[in-house]
Amino acid sequence: MNFTRWSARFPGTQRRAAARSEHAAAQAKRGAAAPPAATGGSVPAARASATDGRPADPTVSGTGTGTPLAAVPSLDDLPVREVLGRLPALVALVHGPDHRVAYVNEAYTAGFGPRPLGAPAGDTLPELGELGLLPLLDQVQRSGKSRTAKNRTAPGGGSSYTVTCTPVAFPGPDCTGVLIHLADVTDHAEAVDRLRASERRQREAAVTLQRSLLPQELEQPDDLRIAATYQPGGTEAAVGGDWYDVITLGAGRTALVIGDVMGRGVRAAAVMGQLRTAVRAYARLDLPPHEVLQLLDGLAAEIDASQIATCVYAVHDPNEGLLAYASAGHLPILVRDADGTVRRAADPTGPPLGTGGWLHSSGTIALGPGSTAVLYTDGLVERRGEDIDEGVAALARALSGAQGTPQVICDRLMRALGVDADHDDDVAVLVLQHPVRTGPDAELFHNAALELLGGVEAAPRARAFAQGVLASWRFPVELCDLGVLAASELVANSLQHGTPPMRLRLRRTDRRLIVEVTDGDDHLPRRRRAEPGDETGRGISIIATIASSWGSRRTPGGGKAVWCEFALPDTP
Repeated sequence: MNFTRWSARFPGTQRRAAARSEHAAAQAKRGAAAPPAATGGSVPAARASATDGRPADPTVSGTGTGTPLAAVPSLDDLPVREVLGRLPALVALVHGPDHRVAYVNEAYTAGFGPRPLGAPAGDTLPELGELGLLPLLDQVQRSGKSRTAKNRTAPGGGSSYTVTCTPVAFPGPDCTGVLIHLADVTDHAEAVDRLRASERRQREAAVTLQRSLLPQELEQPDDLRIAATYQPGGTEAAVGGDWYDVITLGAGRTALVIGDVMGRGVRAAAVMGQLRTAVRAYARLDLPPHEVLQLLDGLAAEIDASQIATCVYAVHDPNEGLLAYASAGHLPILVRDADGTVRRAADPTGPPLGTGGWLHSSGTIALGPGSTAVLYTDGLVERRGEDIDEGVAALARALSGAQGTPQVICDRLMRALGVDADHDDDVAVLVLQHPVRTGPDAELFHNAALELLGGVEAAPRARAFAQGVLASWRFPVELCDLGVLAASELVANSLQHGTPPMRLRLRRTDRRLIVEVTDGDDHLPRRRRAEPGDETGRGISIIATIASSWGSRRTPGGGKAVWCEFALPDTP
């Protein structure tokens, strides 16, 4: 056996060799000044080293007139049993095909107790079997190569060991063995477990933070069915910046938004939270999608110019059957029609938020009954080594065959695109459906509209129209009277302050009655306190008093719309 590679590990070996080298160098500098008594005793040792056939230690030097120092003992002089016996690691030596025990050191005996020699290791050293090392002994003996098994833990939560098995050749034909070296790494394994537990707690806290910044419960509009899902990426503790939201605008309209802040970490999550809050505030202004993105662009630059974010803001109008949208560097919306055809929302698409200097614009895509739309972040379709258009095409194929509720479609799209717990990027998906209503369900959704032509005579015509429509929808008398009063006030306000063309629209859903009047003037009304002597200025106050909610907005083609809603009473 050759133990040369173990010499560097003996305690004190390197320090003693270095001390002898320094001492020899000092003697060489002093030269003849060294006293004879200091070197006289080393002559026999020096001569003996020259005559016993072993070379002197090359690190020992003398003077021209002096005698060399004593040679360093050779490693071959050290007995193997004593070396192995003093090692703090557990050492065992087995030989033969059934791995009979030839030797165990004192550390092994202290760790596992006395072991008889000569018996097979499977019987005498049961701990090797518990650590799963017996197959490793066979492999080392057959291959003649060393093998190492890391962090093997004894059953019952005992110590952990890193085991190195080294082949050994014994004297005699076909007699091979294995030297087993077990280093106790229990402290290291426990430290690793504590680190993993800490990382797991940090990740759980990060995911909790991320989810708390997302909507806890999605708003469900009257005309749409919506579901969303969020999957954090990888196993890192860093949170991502993916987000989504659903915002009810009133008058049956719904805003849908999805975005992605580039990068990971608390900073990205903080920017995401601020953008989401800002979107909800801007949505209350009921602005067109491109104007909302214009405001967000300026805000993103103020929050952090180094953080880039993409976003899609869309508004669904059930009266028009359209999804109006604007995109800031985000991936296109996909819409599947009732026949299974998948369409991709075309341009316009502007640069990401925070870049500045760009005028965003809005586009529209039809979303009729039976249609399903999907908004998503790049983690769903982006893969290393693939063009992102290939991922979008794969998503379109998966969407064409996905059936069921919005939540079921979310889950199926995630599975089809290979998103699982080990996915390396955050993923957010928002699915909305415009269901087809038939039978009794269809009777709960109606629309009626009247073009307001002429002058003041349009007001009584509007009241009569509202009275007849609401009665045909079988509303209670009290609700009919409130609806007629609201229509009368809105029409009178439009006739006095607006310009043609004017229209009165009545809409009912399974939850509410909506009264809306549009005209060609873009000046938005506001609620104000009328003085006792004022003859005007009370219309909007009356509307705000009798209705559940009211609002106004500018229409895309110019002009405005003023609306109010009445919650329907619960019915069996």
